Amino acid sequence: MEKENTKANLASFWKLLKSIKLPKVIMITALTLSLLETGAALIVPLFTKNLVDKAASSALETSVIVILILAFMLQAISGGISSYLIMYVGEIVVSRLRSNLWRKVLFLEVPYFDKHQSGETMSRITQDTNTIKTLVTQHLVSFLTGIVSIVGSVIILLFIDWKMTLVMVLAVPFSLLLIIPLGRKMYRISKATQDELASFSGELGRVLGEIRLVKMYSAENVEVEKGEEGIKKLFRFGLKEARIQSVLHPFMTLIMMLVIVVLIGYGGVRVASGTLTAGSLVAIIIYMFQIIVPFSQMATSFSALQKALGATERIGEMLNLRTEEKQKGKNLEEALEDIELKDISFSYNNETPILKDINLRIPKGKTTAFVGPSGGGKTTLFSLLERFYKPTSGRITIGEENIDSFTLSSWRKAISYVSQESPIMSGTIRENICYGVGREVSDEEVKKAAKLANAKEFIDNLSDGFHTEVGERGIKLSGGQRQRIAIARALIRDPKILFLDEATSSLDSSSEHLVQQALNRLMKGRTTLIIAHRLSTVVHADQLVVIEKGEISGVGTHENLLKNHNLYQKLVQQQQTER
Repeated sequence: MEKENTKANLASFWKLLKSIKLPKVIMITALTLSLLETGAALIVPLFTKNLVDKAASSALETSVIVILILAFMLQAISGGISSYLIMYVGEIVVSRLRSNLWRKVLFLEVPYFDKHQSGETMSRITQDTNTIKTLVTQHLVSFLTGIVSIVGSVIILLFIDWKMTLVMVLAVPFSLLLIIPLGRKMYRISKATQDELASFSGELGRVLGEIRLVKMYSAENVEVEKGEEGIKKLFRFGLKEARIQSVLHPFMTLIMMLVIVVLIGYGGVRVASGTLTAGSLVAIIIYMFQIIVPFSQMATSFSALQKALGATERIGEMLNLRTEEKQKGKNLEEALEDIELKDISFSYNNETPILKDINLRIPKGKTTAFVGPSGGGKTTLFSLLERFYKPTSGRITIGEENIDSFTLSSWRKAISYVSQESPIMSGTIRENICYGVGREVSDEEVKKAAKLANAKEFIDNLSDGFHTEVGERGIKLSGGQRQRIAIARALIRDPKILFLDEATSSLDSSSEHLVQQALNRLMKGRTTLIIAHRLSTVVHADQLVVIEKGEISGVGTHENLLKNHNLYQKLVQQQQTER
């Protein structure tokens, strides 16, 4: 089973490399130069043998010295160029892999992000790709040239002295008996290490992303303990890997030293007896290093290959994940039609139903507000309309067309969303207002959107105006300022359908007034859906929908519901009492 897995992972590794279209000419050139370097290295001992033998007989020839110098120069030049080209290919590998993964991640379905921490995904894009790059740049070509060096050295040694060659070759089977099982164990450990590293990166991302929350609730010590646990796990995996290396490297060194001692001892006896020349002994020892050094490097390469196979498996899993649909479909040219929800039910992973048999018509160009207790399913309903999830059953139509018949990009371009905590990206105010527009936006358009959103005045008072950096998550702006930037962003998209999720609930009265003014401008003439907990903000909505426990229990105007709906009456009374 383990051999089958290794074969499958090797096939996946080559398939992954082929998918990123490596520059074949550069790869072949690098390999050719590496082989040239290896060939030059194989020539050197032969001429060293002649040099020693000639020096011993006082018949030193200048041509031998010149050839040796040329061989050294050829080895150095070809090695330097091939090394650069291999590093160049490695950078292409990691760049294209990261590009493919980044494109994949951005188009993954929302449920993936519900299950995986962002740091874990980042680890796949950065650390796993780097593991593959390390194999390509440091081990792949050296592994191939190492084989050439070993085979070439053995062939030449057989011609020089087969008895001495036999002494060296006998060490190889003993080494393989240890290297192969240890390599398999290294694969399992390195795979588990990479998984744990991804999990640890996820924890780091979670904590650093919410560092103000951590500090506000004095949770540093709690997070220290969680972090320490992850660090200890990585430490334990590191020790397991270290234990393997502590056996592997000393063993290889021991084998090498034993071979050297035997060769020098046995060779010295034969030189003394006159059956072997001193030059031949020198050449044999040099060739021995040209066998043992690549052989030792192969052990390291084998370990790197195991790590790369583990990384390939994880990268392959991510590249095979289902992305959001890119069906040909129709473009949504005009969204001013009624939206209808027909027998909509939904549950996450086939668990407890969140929505049950929802039937509702949302009139075009009107305002529909959703009210009811928290956890009733209002936000989930918005997520279905945004096509973040698919209904478990039922369908959503606009006019007579199922919304799934429209391309995802054209559907979402028709929508703007302003939430209670509207997300602001790191960057400038202008970049945030223009975010996702997908076209060149003039300064006049940006200023007009900001003015309509009641944001231009505070922006003009900032030191760099529209080019002011807002900080991570817009931390340099107040809540009201962030909301007005979000409204300007929605305005510049000119949406046909507008989603508002408690867009003013967390603001003070002065900010709320400015934001509400901006929202009224934004809502004008658009199909607007509002989630509201403060009923005072939606009493004038064209239609109010009461949702409780995943079901619609009432639809009507404020006046109708106040007369006929018990829960709505309680909600109104409760909020009046709270005032």
